Amino acid sequence: MTDVSPEPKPRRAARAALSPAPASGPSPAPAAPAQAPARPSRPARARRAAAPATEPSHRHPNLGLPPLDLTAGFPAAAAALRRNRSAIAAAALQAVVAHEPEFADRFDQVGLRQLLADAEVLIDRLAISVASNDPRPMAEYAEWIDPIFRRRRVSLWDLAALCAAIRDTAAPRLDEAAAASLTRALNAAIEVLRKNGRLGGDTHKRDALLQWLYRGV
Repeated sequence: MTDVSPEPKPRRAARAALSPAPASGPSPAPAAPAQAPARPSRPARARRAAAPATEPSHRHPNLGLPPLDLTAGFPAAAAALRRNRSAIAAAALQAVVAHEPEFADRFDQVGLRQLLADAEVLIDRLAISVASNDPRPMAEYAEWIDPIFRRRRVSLWDLAALCAAIRDTAAPRLDEAAAASLTRALNAAIEVLRKNGRLGGDTHKRDALLQWLYRGV
């Protein structure tokens, strides 16, 4: 029968003495993990795309931006327009009637008085554009009032003619720089009115052949 008794302690100590001792000195440091290759820098085009866009010239309070600076343009000229808006509106309406005799035939006295009041409102809005030296308020106003004048059966082309008369009447009253700002604002409004006047539903006189060929022209 095989002896399985545990080995005596002195024999264990002798074997430990005969085994080679570990080398003295600090233990070797673990190998450092391999570093990932450096990430290439983004191209210049990507950096330009990530750069913030240029701030637009127009500002809108609903977007969290400050409103128009009404002192950045010509506030004195804007104040003069507001003071003289009744005289400018009357002179502009007279100029339109004198230049186009059919204009008065399309409106009765009540309609002409209403157009006179409309011209004063246009001049008030024009003063905002002149004070800020920005044509956008006038162009936006021209977009907003299209449905109102269509319901009143007033042609947008007639309204554009009234804006042109206001421009020709008011510009000589201002200095050169303020007059240039006024002209830009009214030209922007005239462009919007004439563009929208080409849409179906406007009451201006149309070419009979084109109207027969193309409905809504």
